Amino acid sequence: MTATTAAGPPHAAARPNDITTNGVSPRIRLTRIVGVELRKSFDTRSGLWLLASIGLAALVTTGAVIAWAPTDEFRYSQFTLAIGMPMSIILAIITVLSVTSEWSQRSGLTTFTLVPHRGRVMVAKAISACLVAVTASVVAFAVGALGNLAGSAMADITPVWDQDLADVGYFALGTISLMLVGFTLGALIRNSAGAVVAYMVYAFVTPGLLAFLAFSQKWFRDLRPWIDPKYNQDALMKGGLSGEQWSHLALTSAVWLLLPLVIAVVTLRRSEVK
Repeated sequence: MTATTAAGPPHAAARPNDITTNGVSPRIRLTRIVGVELRKSFDTRSGLWLLASIGLAALVTTGAVIAWAPTDEFRYSQFTLAIGMPMSIILAIITVLSVTSEWSQRSGLTTFTLVPHRGRVMVAKAISACLVAVTASVVAFAVGALGNLAGSAMADITPVWDQDLADVGYFALGTISLMLVGFTLGALIRNSAGAVVAYMVYAFVTPGLLAFLAFSQKWFRDLRPWIDPKYNQDALMKGGLSGEQWSHLALTSAVWLLLPLVIAVVTLRRSEVK
């Protein structure tokens, strides 16, 4: 009598090829990585407080404009541009922390093990930063509209609506440009404190020095728009750029943003993650 061995259930002999194709795990979709990066930006205590501070800064700035600005300057653009100043700083810091967290918090080993292609991770971080910038721009214009109505009612004047949908786009582009500066500095320095300090120098110290030089030296006055990127980014947030102003923005963005960004991404992809 011949003994026979009963075959086990089909799942007992499962092989890797039954789950993956040719033994290779399926590639994670970029949309999923973007969603993860969005959650990582705000699921920490510091990220949550930074997110809350955007709304708080918008309200405080609106109140400051109503309290101290002359009534003849109460107009929509006055409120939105005032809100944009602290908001752009906070958003840039959020972007810096999003990039540097992989090194400062030593989460890079986990991130780049799950997604070995570092370029895709950085693209996802950049996309999530742009989405946050667009959302924040809409919030700025909404709070600015409320401030314009409240200020005009308190001053008993007719509200001045001097901005339209195109201005929202300009404002969002300017905010995205400033956030990409924070992204670039974070990718270059890969240290949270160092990148934040570098952004503060970029946003406040350098423009102040260049403005003083343009004020005191006539030869530099016409040269400044071709050199100062922050000057052109602020003009972009105000909207209505002329052809020459677009040229200024394109040149300074290429030199001070795109070129450092390429260098940052190349060095980041080759650096050792510990």
